[in-house]
Amino acid sequence: MDSRSERKHQAILEAATTVFLDKGYSGTSMDDIAKLAAVSKQTVYKHFSDKEKLFADIVLATTDRLDTTIDLLADLPTDDADLEENLTRLARRLLTALTDPRVIQLRRLIIANADVFPDLGTEWYERGFERGLATLAATFQRLTDQGLLRIDDTRLAANHFSGLLLWIPVNKAMFTGSAQHTDADLDRYAAAGTRVFLAAYR
Repeated sequence: MDSRSERKHQAILEAATTVFLDKGYSGTSMDDIAKLAAVSKQTVYKHFSDKEKLFADIVLATTDRLDTTIDLLADLPTDDADLEENLTRLARRLLTALTDPRVIQLRRLIIANADVFPDLGTEWYERGFERGLATLAATFQRLTDQGLLRIDDTRLAANHFSGLLLWIPVNKAMFTGSAQHTDADLDRYAAAGTRVFLAAYR
């Protein structure tokens, strides 16, 4: 794909993301996407065979953006003296990534179309959230092996850690349609969630 074609491809992806999030899957047409991308509808079809393929590409592309966050989970320092500080910093980064307004909007869109595209929803969950949980569980296993944590089921503990952080801001955003939290709120969720987690597993 030459650079001109790549630019058009990216423009179509960005336009489609905007339109899907604004109008939903059923309310979006390829004409809408072509207009916003400033290309012909024929060009859109040249890059993407149909609306379903374009939607799938947008949904799955977001899992790639979680790679940096997942790498952070694997690189957690193993220093007993700074364990709470390191976990709190990690918690805050997770909150920042997973409460991003675009991520929340896309999550709502995927859930809204889960009956229509169940395989797509499953793949997004497995490639994104499940992969993150597996990495977090492996990190907790490493900390347990070093005697810094006391965990029998690291996968369950990874779910506990995530739940302590995300329950309030994500549920609020999912039900209200907006991320009603401040940076101070996220700082508080990260610190409190980490303290509760360590109280159970340290």
